[in-house]
Amino acid sequence: MKLLAEMFSIAPGNKDHHPALRCAVGVFVPLFSLVLLGRLDLAIFASFGAFTGIYGRGEPHGTRFALQLRAGSLMLLVILLAALAARAGAAWGLDDAGATWLLVLATTLVAGGCSVAISWFRLRPAGSLFHIFAFAAIASIPNQPPLWEGMLVAAATTAFSLLVGFSSRVLPSHRTAWVRPRPIRRTPEEKRAAWLEGIGYLVAAGLAGALATWAGNSLGFGHNYWAMVAAVVPLVGHTTRHRVRRGVQRIIGTVLGLVVMALVLGLQPWQTVLVMALCQFGAEMFIIRQYLLAQVFVTPLALVSTLLVVPSSPGILLRDRIIETVIGAVVGIAVVLAPGAGRRFRKRTTTAPAKGAPPA
Repeated sequence: MKLLAEMFSIAPGNKDHHPALRCAVGVFVPLFSLVLLGRLDLAIFASFGAFTGIYGRGEPHGTRFALQLRAGSLMLLVILLAALAARAGAAWGLDDAGATWLLVLATTLVAGGCSVAISWFRLRPAGSLFHIFAFAAIASIPNQPPLWEGMLVAAATTAFSLLVGFSSRVLPSHRTAWVRPRPIRRTPEEKRAAWLEGIGYLVAAGLAGALATWAGNSLGFGHNYWAMVAAVVPLVGHTTRHRVRRGVQRIIGTVLGLVVMALVLGLQPWQTVLVMALCQFGAEMFIIRQYLLAQVFVTPLALVSTLLVVPSSPGILLRDRIIETVIGAVVGIAVVLAPGAGRRFRKRTTTAPAKGAPPA
């Protein structure tokens, strides 16, 4: 009952509308510009470039700029690798199955590598969820735009997000001291924790991707990277209870988000972009206070961004989203629980009296 109560409780707000508004503007302006230019094929590059704005949400302007610059540079690297990976299958003469498994392998490496990088740079939000999503989504696009165009849009959106990040300095009441963050000095324990966390992301994403790919080939559904994204959600948290709760909240929030998604289908492009901005605002409003409620906004945001670039049957997308989310969340929860279960098993094994020996 305590876990259930925690599942639906909402923490008090802390001026969450400020970062939420920054993130919404950071998404809306680039995407609306692409609508006006008639280049929605580049929308996904703008969407992921705008993820720069989610970092450093509560920091002073100088620190926020430094953190967002690191985060934006890492995301641009991921986007570039994704665009190159999308071309690798054809360049190497792989069939569809081979290209799919190559994408799973590459996304798994991104999951582990970016997790270590995020810990190394002490960025928040922690983990490589956004990088997994960005890499796999872009690498999955069948008809890639010219590489330089995609990277130009991503870089311009990243720069715009940096600008939005310190734009409130024009208001004296919101201005903070422009102080550079101190150099990062990592202790041996922090380095070890970063590498262990990276291994956890590697295992969770890899298992979920392999299972989702195998099941998708057998049962006829796709978007295996959604399972990989969902699998790393439970890895963020200070306690096992918190991590398991996030996995369950991911499933429930996705189901509710699909209901919202069904209500916004069939909109004009400019209306779709407006909905995405509103969903980004809602996600950032609640992502810290109530993860389940945040997922109600994240789900249509993710699906709409996919539909903008690769039009497909909404029904198939809705079906794939829930199946892949369940697969990934279950795998993620299992990865979280496995170390504790292993320790308990070893403890019982080592403390059990030998066969035929008298009890102590």
